[in-house]
Amino acid sequence: MTEYTTVSIPKDLAERVDETIEGTSFSSTSDLVRFLLRSIVIKHQQQGELTEGEFQEIADQLRELGYLQ
Repeated sequence: MTEYTTVSIPKDLAERVDETIEGTSFSSTSDLVRFLLRSIVIKHQQQGELTEGEFQEIADQLRELGYLQ
C-alpha cells in the first residue's frame, strides 16, 4: 500500500490549477502535482545533476502553471 503525505498550496493557486486541468486527463490538482514532480525527478535521475539552465527551465514552466511566483 502506498503511503501519502500532504502538500499545501494557496487556495487561489488551487483554484487556478482546477481551471487549468479542466478538459485534461488530470482529475485533480494532486494528479497534476504528482505528474510534475515525477517528471522532474525522472529527468534528474536520467541526466544526473540538473544544470542551472535546466533548473531554470523547470522553474519557468512551474511559474507559467502558477506553482511559483
